[in-house]
Amino acid sequence: MNETRRAHQRRNARRLNLFIALFAAPALIVYLTFVLLPVLLAAFYSFWKWNGLGPLTEFVGIENYARALSDPVFLGAVGHNLFFVIASLLVQGPIAIGAALLLNRPLRGRTVLRVAIFIPYVLSEVIAGVAWRLLLQPNGPFDSFLAAVGLGGLKQLWLADTNLVLWTVFAVVSWKYLGFAIILFLAGLQGVPEELSEAAQIDGASWWQTQRHITIPLLGPTIRIWAFLSIIGSLQLFDMVWIMTGGGPANATSTMATYMIQFGFQRSQFGFGSAVAVILFVVSFIFALIYQRFVLSRDIGGTMSRRVG
Repeated sequence: MNETRRAHQRRNARRLNLFIALFAAPALIVYLTFVLLPVLLAAFYSFWKWNGLGPLTEFVGIENYARALSDPVFLGAVGHNLFFVIASLLVQGPIAIGAALLLNRPLRGRTVLRVAIFIPYVLSEVIAGVAWRLLLQPNGPFDSFLAAVGLGGLKQLWLADTNLVLWTVFAVVSWKYLGFAIILFLAGLQGVPEELSEAAQIDGASWWQTQRHITIPLLGPTIRIWAFLSIIGSLQLFDMVWIMTGGGPANATSTMATYMIQFGFQRSQFGFGSAVAVILFVVSFIFALIYQRFVLSRDIGGTMSRRVG
């Protein structure tokens, strides 16, 4: 009887494993084909000097990596990525949290405001980038608007001044992605028990004290997830920058991704471009591992502990 039961359990386990394999196979095939394989191919091509045509004949080892890491333009691009990382955390985060806290309160037209804030995020990057490039051209619609409201003295070469263009691009990127952060925080706020806020109000706490000492700390896991997504997005930033400025003027807005495209595709240096792609992948991967280990692990660990308990 026990042998029959064990045999039946083994058959059920094999059947379950087969079902899991069948359901996971399509996703695994897609991942291997479109994620892992391109990474391995890029790592392979990065050791060659190759123009994308013909066979691989000139092996250069780590020369492409040494060239990238010693190029002031590439190092400047890394600095621009770090600028977007820091600025996103220090500017977009507080604005998004503040807007989410306000939109979480009973307001007339709150639904309309939420939709309006989220619209820029659902717009295509191409449409948004081209639109802002046209708006910010010299003597364009934005400059005309400033002149119409009596602020003509503020007109600038928004996309041509090397001292200003990076801030201009950051402002447009913030406009584009701020709605996602606000919606994410609003979703996180739905998990904050209202009883805690009501108890704090009964004890005489002001609205700001309640948000500071209760709501925002409980919003911590959502803030950490948003920070992770924001940092990874800033490290891999490409589309909006490429459409608006192409990395210029004078490489003033170049990022690691635009630098890779400039050399890999425009100059047909695919081996060197592959090395840059590998560097970008390694930087993002190492950060993801460190962030997972030291920041997100406590959220995941707490969730698992609660489930086990």
